[in-house]
Amino acid sequence: MWSRILILFLLSSFLVGCESASDSPEPDPVSTKDSTLMPSTSQPSTFDLTPETNWWHPTAGLTWQWQIGDLDIDTSIEADVYDIDLYVDQAIIDELHAKGRKVICYISVGSWEDWRPDKDQFPAEVLGKDYDGWPGEKWLDIRAIDKLAPIMLARLDLCKAKGFDALEPDNMEIYTNDTGFPLTYEDQLKFALWLADEAHKRGLAIGQKNASDQVSQLVDVYDFAITEDYFYYGDAESMLLYIKAGKPVFAAEYTDLPGDFAAFCEQSKKLNFSTILKKRGLDAWIQTCP
Repeated sequence: MWSRILILFLLSSFLVGCESASDSPEPDPVSTKDSTLMPSTSQPSTFDLTPETNWWHPTAGLTWQWQIGDLDIDTSIEADVYDIDLYVDQAIIDELHAKGRKVICYISVGSWEDWRPDKDQFPAEVLGKDYDGWPGEKWLDIRAIDKLAPIMLARLDLCKAKGFDALEPDNMEIYTNDTGFPLTYEDQLKFALWLADEAHKRGLAIGQKNASDQVSQLVDVYDFAITEDYFYYGDAESMLLYIKAGKPVFAAEYTDLPGDFAAFCEQSKKLNFSTILKKRGLDAWIQTCP
């Protein structure tokens, strides 16, 4: 009798302790995160999704190459990090790893692309307006995480299965665009936090893609940043919190804008960014800062 009472007492104490632990006063890295912004949607995975802490944690100052425009990757470029498409051949990823490179997995999380093998899995109701300037793409309703999750998480699983080290979630900066949906800052933040949570569950680092107005809320969650034309538009310093946190900013400027790349490189050196010049099509061509 007493033994049963003792067991019940110990069990109830353990459960109370578990509930208390979830409310422990540890610092929340995302100061504005509340119950409305917390990632809440997950899907079954082929991987053990026990939370991991051993994903790649890149440091500021790494060199990088970004080639998304085709799947025939030039692996001869000298760079610490390659950012390439999810659907490249496995042999390319293996070759880059054999050369000591880290490899980032590119996917678009905010747009539908009509050339992707999973294009028919997107429900019609999540497809918005055409993505101006990018034929074959439409904006996505990122509020519908429950509908997007099976597709996006299957892509993350494939990133993991192919051995990628990190994720580039392109088009995560979305709420200020004419998408056809009434998206808000909070919708974008919720989606960003959900993506980071799911990437980390799979042992993948994840980079913040542009979205400079959310740096202060994502820098403690995301592992690096990727920017486009931030020197040209005078917005580079908005990403400095990543450098102060010891995390790299992989910056790209494009040749189709009339900026002074030499001047951008001088600014980049002062900020400790990793800056390259690319063609808008993101083929293998690259110019690096001296």
